[in-house]
Amino acid sequence: MTANLEPLDFQRFHTEVLPDRLRSGNGVLAAAGARHLGSLAFRRQEGGAYTYRPHETRIEILPGDDADTVIELSDEIWQNVVNELDAAAGLLYGGRGRCIKGKALAWLNWEPVLRAMFHGRPVYDPHEVSLPARGGGILNPEQTFRPEDPRNDMAHFLNTAGYLFVREVFTQDEVTGFLAEARELRHEARQGDKLSWWGKDRDGREVLCRVTRGAAKPRLRSIPDEPRMQALKDLAEEPLQHRVPPSSEEGVTVIFKHPEMREGLGDLPWHRDCGMGGHAIICPSLVASVFLTESTPETGDLRMLPGSWKAGCAPIDADHARAPAGACFAANPGDVSLHYGDTMHAAPPPQGDGLDCYRISAVTGYARPESRPHRGRHYNEVLHRREDGQIEHLSRVAKQD
Repeated sequence: MTANLEPLDFQRFHTEVLPDRLRSGNGVLAAAGARHLGSLAFRRQEGGAYTYRPHETRIEILPGDDADTVIELSDEIWQNVVNELDAAAGLLYGGRGRCIKGKALAWLNWEPVLRAMFHGRPVYDPHEVSLPARGGGILNPEQTFRPEDPRNDMAHFLNTAGYLFVREVFTQDEVTGFLAEARELRHEARQGDKLSWWGKDRDGREVLCRVTRGAAKPRLRSIPDEPRMQALKDLAEEPLQHRVPPSSEEGVTVIFKHPEMREGLGDLPWHRDCGMGGHAIICPSLVASVFLTESTPETGDLRMLPGSWKAGCAPIDADHARAPAGACFAANPGDVSLHYGDTMHAAPPPQGDGLDCYRISAVTGYARPESRPHRGRHYNEVLHRREDGQIEHLSRVAKQD
């Protein structure tokens, strides 16, 4: 997908363009996901406001900001929101969007509805997801593959479910080398270095959650261009290549899971990787995780929402009572998972306590050759708001707005 960069007139968009899109079918798609939401208004800093009010089968557009939640944006950023260049999470973390009434998190709940209104992307409904198998039948959302399996089968699964689980891609000796470098990175990481994420566990201890400079180590640096990874990457619908990192040490991230995290972002909610912004210029993208230790619910697994990459979904904490379970697989060292950046996925808190080791994985990504970070900034730069290296949960950021 490419960005529509034609200038948008705020009033004309709301009185002509958007009503036409809603009448053409977008309104029904949007209303399906908005029935339990309050009203939302966008107010421009330059003047003018419009409210979106959900009804059973339609979205009503009204002038003014008589809404439950009111978001104030500059005209440029409002246009970026419509064009899927900017997103609520990135704007809140970066301080470029302001909630002046209601709760900022309500804006995130509206995002899948906005995508339906603006672009006709349906709101995700697990009861209506279609995962047809090749040759008939329905895909098992937790099916796993091996590198030698038929490529047509693997490509079909990836491009239908939005993710792929592949076993025994790397050998034990290779994993041992990756792990040794991961531990070197853990030893070298320092709070406030802007290349590592930190948090606090239940005892108040500072713990390292991830390091983004994995490419500083030769074995880890080799992962993106390794022929086996390239073969898996080439299963995508479009030609993709390894993302050009902001520095020579980035491009591979190492994740360290810990139990009972009380602060920081060691446990990721259900989210999409373009949820910080830039969907129109970075998607499709493919994210690959190489598991260096076991990945289970006890050690902290990775979960996917089948078929969600072609629909709109709102973020939610993975351990929330209403959160979906998603699909997962018990990964062993050397296994690999891939997912499209628009696929909703989560990293719930480990359920085990007192284990010798929790999940450690190395993550890298692939995108279209012309892809680039929105505004030239990597998401890691936007997330680092504190000198102690702790990445705050969005709910805390939203309350500070």
